Amino acid sequence: MPALAADASKQAAGTLKDGTQVTAVTLSAGNGVSATILTYGATLWKFMAPDRDGKVADITLGYDDLQSYQDKPNYWGATIGRYANRIGNATFTLDGKTYHLPGNDHGQSLHGGGKGFDVQNWTLESIKSGPEASAVFTLTSPDGDSGYPGTVKARVTYSLDEKGDLKIEFDASTDKPTIINMTNHAIFNMAGEGSVDGAMDNVLTVPASHYTPVSATLIPTGELRDVAGTPFDFRAGKALKLAVRDGKDQQIVYGRGVDHNFALDKGVTKTPELAAKLEDPASGRVLEVLTTEPGVQVYSGNFLDGTFIGKEGHLYRMGDGIALEPQLFPDAPNHPNFASARVDPGKPYKHVMIYRVSVDK
Repeated sequence: MPALAADASKQAAGTLKDGTQVTAVTLSAGNGVSATILTYGATLWKFMAPDRDGKVADITLGYDDLQSYQDKPNYWGATIGRYANRIGNATFTLDGKTYHLPGNDHGQSLHGGGKGFDVQNWTLESIKSGPEASAVFTLTSPDGDSGYPGTVKARVTYSLDEKGDLKIEFDASTDKPTIINMTNHAIFNMAGEGSVDGAMDNVLTVPASHYTPVSATLIPTGELRDVAGTPFDFRAGKALKLAVRDGKDQQIVYGRGVDHNFALDKGVTKTPELAAKLEDPASGRVLEVLTTEPGVQVYSGNFLDGTFIGKEGHLYRMGDGIALEPQLFPDAPNHPNFASARVDPGKPYKHVMIYRVSVDK
């Protein structure tokens, strides 16, 4: 019998402050790529990838211990919901009714409002080894949870194949009309988390001719602005450091760097297509992010301020990591010209994304 291409295993990962047990699942491929996911936040905890010399490093920022995830949450690798990114004034209207959400970000609602999917302990439904190693996590969000209507049953499936493709499938159903926008919030450094030079030498490519400019509170204005001639033009690929310090552009000033949604030229697609590519020229590690969604939020770690002590005691500072979050557009419920985030009973939500790691020899 041939060996299985990818393996799934689970182990205890500690307990939360209330005594709840947390489990970690590790998915391992034969090429040195592995992903470890915590039930807490359905979080991508570790993502190991080899460089051109075969040296394996964790390419995601985060903490070594559960205590830090609870004491100083920062969305590291977490599943985000119910609504990823920002909702302006922490309100939206659906079918004539206005809903009020927690204003956890200068009066805006960010990533579910502070008690979102990222700080819940999900149920591990199943794991399996095979051509794809996979783990399925589920969570029920009750009607009125953080102000959102409808009881939502959410499921996240992580699967890793022998090529190094980590697929993440988000599924959710509701019993009354609501809004849903789920993503993963891994923060990457393809040189390896905690590398002394940070992530600003990582080369980013984004196939997007337009982005959504924001107000001073980082809420989209509703405009789709051409990236040509701006720091936001990543179509040909360039190092992050060439964009994040361009203080002549008011958008860079607002975001303290790049913290913006890019309107992907591909739009909404049935199968995942390229949203971003991130490369470390020195190590040869390459990450491609694919998605079915129309946008990707690029966040250049602008609020990492030296108070986060991460993996292996590394102190994370501004520019030490880059988030690439495929999604519907931020504040879409308040912008009719953006793709709708509405989900109705009998018409489930689904988002499929892929983190594809490889090596440029």
